Amino acid sequence: MKIIHTADWHIGKKLHKHNLIADFDLFIDWLANRIADLEVDLLLVSGDIFDLANPSSEAREQYYRSLLRLRKLDTKIILTGGNHDSPAMLDAPQQLLKELDISVVGGMSDCINDTIIPVKSSSGETELVVAAIPFLRDTDLRTAHTGDTYDDRLAAVRMGIETIFCSAAEQCSKKYPDIPAIAMGHLFATGAETSESERDIQIGNQAAFEANRFGSGFDYVALGHIHKPQRINATIPTYYSGSPIPLSFSEQSDEKRILFLDTEKSFVPQSIPVPSFRSLLKIKGTMSRLSAKLSTLPENNALDTLIEVELHEESYDAEKMFQLDSLISSFDMPGYEIVKHKTYFSIAEKKLGQYETPEKLEDVRPKDVFLKRISEHEYENETKKELLSAFEEILDEVYTEA
Repeated sequence: MKIIHTADWHIGKKLHKHNLIADFDLFIDWLANRIADLEVDLLLVSGDIFDLANPSSEAREQYYRSLLRLRKLDTKIILTGGNHDSPAMLDAPQQLLKELDISVVGGMSDCINDTIIPVKSSSGETELVVAAIPFLRDTDLRTAHTGDTYDDRLAAVRMGIETIFCSAAEQCSKKYPDIPAIAMGHLFATGAETSESERDIQIGNQAAFEANRFGSGFDYVALGHIHKPQRINATIPTYYSGSPIPLSFSEQSDEKRILFLDTEKSFVPQSIPVPSFRSLLKIKGTMSRLSAKLSTLPENNALDTLIEVELHEESYDAEKMFQLDSLISSFDMPGYEIVKHKTYFSIAEKKLGQYETPEKLEDVRPKDVFLKRISEHEYENETKKELLSAFEEILDEVYTEA
């Protein structure tokens, strides 16, 4: 069976208020062509289908349009929910999409069998079974007896993850003996490299999960949540496909890809690079250096290149601030757009202290605000951990109910 593994589509994503609709449409066009060329039987999308739990009508339209485009290729599609997704929103059209041979598991069911999806060959025989495990939330994992300390609760979370995956493997083996099995997961595995665009919430990162605890019941583990493509050290092939398009400036140098498996040959996937549809450019330096760089940009015929500008000067200078604002407001280069700028001074006047332009609201994460707030109080380390744990539970509930 021929399979493509991808994840972290983040439909509706805006990069500093710049919509990435065109980027995703180009990716889907490219993906459809690869599916046709490779005669792919199964497409796996491991979580974070949307960027927001309550996506805009435009994002929802793009989602359904993309699924219909891909389904016309006679390919089975399985999607799972991620930490950015609302399980209820993804699951709502579940029965309708099932008629199109599109399986969606938005949130974890009380019955593990609801996540077990057989994939049949053209002859009608079950050729593969997929354990479509979505992002596992706190309520999916904890019991009434998880211990008193923060570390005890994290251990309980890890044990809960292990129990679910092992139970899924057991059911796959029991219902479909001698049939290859693949697990889908959306979580943070120990050793994975992250970027600034991943939400650092408890089950995502704090409870980092050792990949060897997936067990030996699967032939391949298709992971999502981490945007940088990478293999995870485990006894079975365990991979993050990564996001197909750059979602932050920290991903500007990542090679975006999809993973292709031909199970008749191996469960070790082949990496297929996704072409770059849009460039992200970060420019740093003094005022004179910034002016020089912005005036010598080459002609760009692709999607607009998005630019992040950082002014670095030795000491605070109001005139330099004014010059930077003037440079940005007057910048008008076809094919380029400045979407963010920051200012840093290495030696600031004592009254001013270390100067940096205020963060924009869209760049501030709730957890960062909370950490800053509790740092203003003299709490003991264990108390800080307890407060952080409680905050992350509330934040997870907000994402779930949105």
